Amino acid sequence: MKKFIGYILLTLILVSCGTDNGHFRIEGRFRNFNQGEFYIYCPDGEMSGIDTIKVADGRFAYETPINNKTTYVLVFPNFSEQPVFGEPGKTAKIKGDASHLKEMEIEGTDANKEMTKFRMDANRLTPPEVIKAASDFIKKNPKSEICPYLVRKHFIQIAQPDYKEASSLTATMLKADPKNIKLQNLNKTLKQLATTSTGNNIPQFNTKDINGKDMNRNMLRGKVNVIFAWATWSFSSQNIQRKLFRMKKQYGQDLQIAGICLDPRQEDCKTRIERDSIQWPTACDGQMWDSPIIRKLSITTVPAVIIADKNGKITARDLSDNMIEDKIKSMMGD
Repeated sequence: MKKFIGYILLTLILVSCGTDNGHFRIEGRFRNFNQGEFYIYCPDGEMSGIDTIKVADGRFAYETPINNKTTYVLVFPNFSEQPVFGEPGKTAKIKGDASHLKEMEIEGTDANKEMTKFRMDANRLTPPEVIKAASDFIKKNPKSEICPYLVRKHFIQIAQPDYKEASSLTATMLKADPKNIKLQNLNKTLKQLATTSTGNNIPQFNTKDINGKDMNRNMLRGKVNVIFAWATWSFSSQNIQRKLFRMKKQYGQDLQIAGICLDPRQEDCKTRIERDSIQWPTACDGQMWDSPIIRKLSITTVPAVIIADKNGKITARDLSDNMIEDKIKSMMGD
């Protein structure tokens, strides 16, 4: 009996010390966010799909299995995103005001402390100064866990990507940490991006749309052709979807569109397509960032737009919302 009681006490002590080594926990509280939910996904592929984190009385807690250090992204109701860096057996603690999410503080690991400090400093800078600050940070701290995220955030997932600088910074990180698999994958992505950048042809792809029909590059035979990657949880995606819908009605067969939905559930994709009366083919295999077509087209952000001419030559990609319509109109000769 004494041994049994001792075992129970030991178990309670171990549990009270924190999360076990096979899990990562996120917990915290928000002011001005009493009830609701937000979302979490993992661009590293550590977890499948997108999950929901519930908020009750301003507090929340979430735990997920984890094997390696991993980057997670939180998506809030205002569609802003925030990275959280996970480690096996660790807990990230979040606090802040939901009306000022840029000032959110995340602690619990060295990487989250570093990211919080970088964000706080960046809040006082202009956009060009933030980019320089990100570059300087990576050069001074090439082994930091937050560096790959900074490269993606400030040099790849922007309206005018700077692949040259992204490649240079990735090379700096690889020199400092040559066995880092995530950096190796990032380097491969950048090489692939070089082959799908402006001036190159759309690479051949083969997949199935949500109705099980073949979907490939040969379907894009319009005067202007658009590949549009989107998600139901991305507010910007819906704005672009509506613009493309209006332009498709205007230009008809001269504008050919192929959609790629990054939702983890095909049912959600189908529901949104039916609601918005979308007629062009759309693929959704539920694999999100691990989808072969996403990798083939070097899509690194949502929303993403690739615009090509009648010969399949890419003329622009990842333009801002207001630039997409202008680009298509100019290619149509309007």
